[in-house]
Amino acid sequence: MKNNLIRKLHSLLTVPTDDVELVRAQFRAFARQIPLLYFILATNALAVMFTFAKFGHPWLSIYAPSALCLLCLVRGVVWWRIGRMENTPDDFAIRHMQRTNRLAFVIAVAFTAWGLALFSYGDGDAYAEAQIVFFLALTMISCNFCLMHLRSAALNVTLVGVAPFSLFFFFADDGHFRAAAVNLALAAIGMIAILMIYYRDFAHLVASRRSLLEKQAETQRLSDENSRLANIDSLSGLPNRRALMTNLDERSGRQGADALPTAVVYIDLDGFKDVNDAYGHATGDRLIDIVAKQFAHVLPRGAMLARVGGDEFVAVISARDAERAASAFAARALEVLARPIRIGDRAVQIGASVGVCCTEPDGCDAQELFRRADIAMYHVKANGKSGVKIYSPDLDLERQRQQDIEDQLRRALRADEFEVVYQPIVDAVENRVVAVEALLRWPRRPEGELPPDQFVPVAERSGLINQLGLFALRRACEELLGVDAMKVAVNVSPAQFRDPDFERAVMRILIETGFPAARLELEVTEGYLIDHPQRAAGVISFLKTMGVAVALDDFGAGYTSIAYLQKYGFDRIKLDKSLVDRVTIDKAAGVLVAGAIHMANALDMAVTAEGVETEEQAYVLGLAGCQRLQGFLFGRPMALGDFLARVATAPSEAAVSAA
Repeated sequence: MKNNLIRKLHSLLTVPTDDVELVRAQFRAFARQIPLLYFILATNALAVMFTFAKFGHPWLSIYAPSALCLLCLVRGVVWWRIGRMENTPDDFAIRHMQRTNRLAFVIAVAFTAWGLALFSYGDGDAYAEAQIVFFLALTMISCNFCLMHLRSAALNVTLVGVAPFSLFFFFADDGHFRAAAVNLALAAIGMIAILMIYYRDFAHLVASRRSLLEKQAETQRLSDENSRLANIDSLSGLPNRRALMTNLDERSGRQGADALPTAVVYIDLDGFKDVNDAYGHATGDRLIDIVAKQFAHVLPRGAMLARVGGDEFVAVISARDAERAASAFAARALEVLARPIRIGDRAVQIGASVGVCCTEPDGCDAQELFRRADIAMYHVKANGKSGVKIYSPDLDLERQRQQDIEDQLRRALRADEFEVVYQPIVDAVENRVVAVEALLRWPRRPEGELPPDQFVPVAERSGLINQLGLFALRRACEELLGVDAMKVAVNVSPAQFRDPDFERAVMRILIETGFPAARLELEVTEGYLIDHPQRAAGVISFLKTMGVAVALDDFGAGYTSIAYLQKYGFDRIKLDKSLVDRVTIDKAAGVLVAGAIHMANALDMAVTAEGVETEEQAYVLGLAGCQRLQGFLFGRPMALGDFLARVATAPSEAAVSAA
């Protein structure tokens, strides 16, 4: 307990250094009051010196107070200069506070001793003696209040000054000043209590201010972090769309010497969805991170790269030759993607469709610049992918035209503007109609009839192809239901295969129309098989289980292998017109066609050749073993009535296939 008391007294009488923030606050507060303290001390000392100059010894009445006043003057000037300093190091503040704490004790002893020694020279002069009492009491009180922010110094002055004063004057001059001694002692006790309360409240105020500042700092940190997160893509670490548009707005809004042409490079990865589907999202995320780093590595200095979508990146380049720099970056980005990307034990191959637009031609704003780059990228995506396209006004016209067609398609589906026509397919040996292909047409379009090669791609990109395809299937089943033994084949778009409800939709149509599944043949292109092998295998297996035949359309126009033919178990392959056109003029093409026919027959698949236009082509294909022929030589696509009339005039055991 004794040790605790000693430690408590030591902490009260020394400068605290464990709380640096409190030390700073104390220093700032009392640094402005110390000059006033020394001014009060010097003024009081001069007043006493003036009174006792004719009573006391010169050393006590003149030289000693002069020295004390000079000391006060010097210290007052020093602290006045310190108080004017804006920033003081912590060690500087602590050092001067500790020095002041020691000097407070020394000065208190000096002034008290001087006053008590001088009192005896005022013997007989009540005014002089009273002035000593007043001087010492006022000095103690002034020092206490001026040093309140430095508790240890205030306590030193109070204890060192009050105790000798009270004891001395309690017995001095026959007790005439006993009341003053008691009053000062009581006042000292009150001042100590006030000092402790004030110091406690001051420390609490500093702590509260520190807590408030910490909370403000934490709030600001969270705000900055939220702002950062709101502008950063968490997966790649790149800026996101919000940050990109802010940066693009800033660049586009520059004026004068700071204004530079700005180019936007819009990159959309080709094949990323397939990687996600085949290997999972973890691999896809890793791929995005790798690609982001590779793009950043070839990014021009001063440019900005952002991830604006799942597999979309945008670079913003400001330079005097912005378009050239953007084109060079786009080319380097494609070069980077041309090499397989290794992720773990896998080598992933993807490409990119890239659109570029620069502000230089007409100084368009940020939103328009971004839109134009997107249009250019979309053009690449819609025309084979894996390339770079620089924006031109023609692209907007084409985009607007496609948007108009899309709007018209939606209207056409509601207004029943579509029709199904039928093209006959003949037996290669007997030259008679044995099958029919159902084809979609748009004859009642108010703006004029549009060929399928123009509206079908728009329907595929807009998602309307599923409705169109199911319309064609339902119409063909309804119209040919009464034609005995006729099979109907309908082309199936890859976009329809992506619909998870496609198989069930086919089954519903067969049930609702009563059309036998065994008479239906669906044709699918090989592109979807390569892109989505698992989904394609599942759909084909389901359809064959229902009894629907499945044909591989456009065989020879792509890269289908024997492995694909074996895997999916097609009922038929259809030779593409590009092969048929060359069969009589290109020996290599004739050999290829003959080989394909023999291969398909060996795999128990029938073969139909489409696009036959000459007798010579029909003869060569029949000679090669092709079972069925289709093309303008045997009839163009025709209305239902015309087709039924043709069938009626040439009755046969038809196996009619519509697509």
